[in-house]
Amino acid sequence: MGRQKPSPCRKIFFFMDTLDKTDLQILRTLQENARLTTKELASRVSLSSTPVFERLKRLEREGYIKKYIAVLDAGKLNQGFIVFCHIKMIRLSKEIARSFAELIRDIPEVTECYNISGSYDYMLKIHSPNMKYYQEFVLNVLGTIENLSSLESVFVMDEIKHNWGINI
Repeated sequence: MGRQKPSPCRKIFFFMDTLDKTDLQILRTLQENARLTTKELASRVSLSSTPVFERLKRLEREGYIKKYIAVLDAGKLNQGFIVFCHIKMIRLSKEIARSFAELIRDIPEVTECYNISGSYDYMLKIHSPNMKYYQEFVLNVLGTIENLSSLESVFVMDEIKHNWGINI
């Protein structure tokens, strides 16, 4: 009898083999406040600064920490009209998908884009000042995308929950 293949769940949780309790505590703490100094972070995870600094560099190098950002208030910046836009392409190929991804990356109003399953091919999160702006955006930007078949817009009326971090 041959060797069994590892379970797909084992692959999903592989990171747990390389991250210890302290690494996870560092990541959780940074998700709450990424502006902590190394000294402050070390105090919160009960280590000295040098090992925390070394762990941070390893977590960054290994890609667990992608970047550090400031989270802005979209409403105060007149970008609080949020739309989820579902996009259906006429057809989809590797080249069309690549071209669409490149185009979307260059549109500043699109803050998130996902290739999804189901009735649509993509879901975009779009920030704009108001409905009129969004209407012009659909006509003059999204409406000019080659191979776009249809789109459906879902307007956000109220944000109930928005976690910036992930549960680890």
